[in-house]
Amino acid sequence: MALLSAAVLMAVQLGWFVLLARQPPHHEVDGFARGILLALRAASEDHTDPADSVGLPPAVHLGKSLDPPRDGDLSEVLRVRRVPAWNLPKDVHLHEPTRRPLVELTHHLREHLPPGTQIAVDDARPPQLWVRFPGSASWVVVPVDIPPPPRFVIEAISMLVAALTLSFLAAWQIQKPLASLAQAARRFGTGERIAPLVGEGPRELREVSASFNDMMRCVNEAEDDRVVMLSGIAHDLRTPLTRLKLRASLMDDETERKGMLRDVDSLAHIVQQFLEFAQQAPDADRLIEVDAFLQRQFGNPDEIEDGGGPLFVLDLRAGSPFRLPQVALDRLVTNLVENALEYGAPPVEIATAIEDGACVIRVRDHGAGIEADRIAAAMRPFVRLSAARGGEGHCGLGLAIVARLARDNGGVCHVENHPEGGLIVRLTFPATHA
Repeated sequence: MALLSAAVLMAVQLGWFVLLARQPPHHEVDGFARGILLALRAASEDHTDPADSVGLPPAVHLGKSLDPPRDGDLSEVLRVRRVPAWNLPKDVHLHEPTRRPLVELTHHLREHLPPGTQIAVDDARPPQLWVRFPGSASWVVVPVDIPPPPRFVIEAISMLVAALTLSFLAAWQIQKPLASLAQAARRFGTGERIAPLVGEGPRELREVSASFNDMMRCVNEAEDDRVVMLSGIAHDLRTPLTRLKLRASLMDDETERKGMLRDVDSLAHIVQQFLEFAQQAPDADRLIEVDAFLQRQFGNPDEIEDGGGPLFVLDLRAGSPFRLPQVALDRLVTNLVENALEYGAPPVEIATAIEDGACVIRVRDHGAGIEADRIAAAMRPFVRLSAARGGEGHCGLGLAIVARLARDNGGVCHVENHPEGGLIVRLTFPATHA
């Protein structure tokens, strides 16, 4: 909109500039030519030399109420004088006009003066026009006070700058609500709870903002209802699961007891995931060093995978400034490691770093990864990419919980396939965490 307004203003301004810059000089030169012809007529009438008035236009009618001018009066008023050709002053240098206004003026005069009339200018400031008619022994000297050309360029540029400034201000006032709406849509699309938009700008923009606020309210209410439902179900299942676990531990058959306890633990893990996903408020817990926590949790060299290699590979380079709430960090890394071990393959690489002022946590497994077109679906809650990926105690909330925890702590979760195989999850937090 701003560019379109600027283009229209520049086109209009350019058109006016062409009209005003080209027409006035033409009319001014034509007017000066008429005035000089009048002065030459007056000079020829003041003297009886018939050769001086041959071919001149008729005298201008000055009105019947005015008395005719006395001899020499009009030429004196017009500051016209005659100089004999044989008695030119020595300091007078006559030559053809070279300046554009004088050249155009000479062209206009030659069209109305007798053929063979000599026209020249001197070096005076302002210059004087010297006219000698055919057969005349005198030069008629007429002052030429052509004013400097108007400064159309400066005025036109000033007007254009002012018009563009007003245009950009008007466009900015209209675009500002749109930019706010676009930013709010991006933030709301990532799951962030934002305040309702304030209706600003034209009526259509206010209606769009009101519709967007209604949509946010409906989506938030549906999300709240789902959270309340999940939280209620999880809390209600805890007590019977505890009783089932107690009864299972009293069973005589060892095989049935272990199977029952494993199923109860899977159910308890699902309930715990429900509670973690339902929790929306960020953890107001103490901050701990991320590197120290990861080293303490996964730096045990005794953890060996089936192939004999280490289960976890750490590359911690963020240092002590990188800190996160303890509970949030524990839940983040636990979900990522469980997903990597459940759906991927060891070793699980855990790395931290500070890149471009941002704090980064990377967790990579060495499994088959996820199809590129299914990664976005894997980030949504309760989505299982295939039945084979649904292990015990999992309900499709692992990556959704990680994305929400990262967002609640000001970070961003990015999932992609590693070029060398496996899935890599990158958590990026702003520099305020360092």
